[in-house]
Amino acid sequence: MNYTRFLNRLSLARKPSPIRILTAILNESSAEMISMAGGMPNTQTFPIMEASFKLRDGTVLELDQNIMNKGLQYAPTPGLPDLVTWIEGLQSRVHNPPTYNDKSHPGKMECLVTCGSQDGLCKAFEALVSEGDNVLLEHPTYSGTLAIVGPMAANLIPVNSDSQGLDPSHLRKTLSRWSPSDFSRSGSGAPKILYCIPNGGNPTGTSLNLERKKEIYKIAQEYDLLILEDDPYFYIQFTKPYIPSLLSMDVDGRVLRFDSMSKLLSSGVKCGKEIISWMRIGVLTGPKPIVDRVNLHMQCSVMHASGLSKVFLIKLFEHWGHDGFLEHAEKTATFYETKRDLCLKSAEKHLKGLAEWSVPTGGMFLWLKLNVKDTKKMIEVKARANNVLFVPGSAFMIDQSQPCSHIRASYSTATPEEMDLAFKRLADLIREEVKESD
Repeated sequence: MNYTRFLNRLSLARKPSPIRILTAILNESSAEMISMAGGMPNTQTFPIMEASFKLRDGTVLELDQNIMNKGLQYAPTPGLPDLVTWIEGLQSRVHNPPTYNDKSHPGKMECLVTCGSQDGLCKAFEALVSEGDNVLLEHPTYSGTLAIVGPMAANLIPVNSDSQGLDPSHLRKTLSRWSPSDFSRSGSGAPKILYCIPNGGNPTGTSLNLERKKEIYKIAQEYDLLILEDDPYFYIQFTKPYIPSLLSMDVDGRVLRFDSMSKLLSSGVKCGKEIISWMRIGVLTGPKPIVDRVNLHMQCSVMHASGLSKVFLIKLFEHWGHDGFLEHAEKTATFYETKRDLCLKSAEKHLKGLAEWSVPTGGMFLWLKLNVKDTKKMIEVKARANNVLFVPGSAFMIDQSQPCSHIRASYSTATPEEMDLAFKRLADLIREEVKESD
């Protein structure tokens, strides 16, 4: 694959930071190495020496002064070596990417620890998209992705999804606007990247089955597309075994995968009335030439993800191992599956005949089509006045000015009683809206 074709001028112009290179060398050097090169502060001046964390099962993990110093000090941009090695082992075990052990493959798999998966996603789009580019997006799509690419002056092209996720037939139909030769010709305007959410889609809750994933990958090969596999809900699938990822079938090195710890371990910590970003950790996995460019972007922006978060994860993962992590993920999925079932029970009780929905196959969301033309004002004004909050469907559309009959409901934190009352209030609002439109 010609990876230069996918990268924009700004990304190709980035150069490695000499200081960041020295930091990586120092982390890999022996204890005998004397460094007077870096601008690292002396850890003796840091006020924090040790810490401990108590897990829900009662286990206490101790961060001694040695590991604490590693967490408080500057670190290599890709992540602390022990953590990167553990993550690579997890990706190999769960996804078994074809390029993982092929050292000579130009798109050999590489991992990068990011400040949450959205940070990796943002930097990837900023490396791949230029003004005027045609970008293929699963539609409806994650509002955070729209916030990233919306201001880039690119042409966002919707690829429809249904109750089974992104529709390969619509993808092929969309790509037929260009001739086959356009996809190998510079300046033709043919799309180069496809963004999709394969499991427990936000906002739809739908997941791609294996057949669709294979077809989407085949199309990507035919049209030389780079796939951005945004998969924060991979471990919150309600069917087992896990549906193999697009990364797992990536023989070419054309899948850029985004994983998140936010749904499994920590998304943020509440401190009084403020939300502080304590452990925002994500993982970017994909072909080395693309991951390296995101690495260079991090070198000149955040430099690296939170050190304290990374040493905590090292300690937790050492304690759990891959088996313990996967056991925790399984428990988390079971928890949300139970929440989904309770949500569906309340929806059936109050919204039957007033709305339509598909059963979520993963994640945290129920995507509802209401018997109203446009939900925006009803949700943002009337629902709020009635002490119930949902997200209007227009937030997940490329053209947010168009009327939208959908809303997104999240069942992640509401109790069964709260979900029941929320849908009762929603039902009353729908009836009122229908009555007013008659």
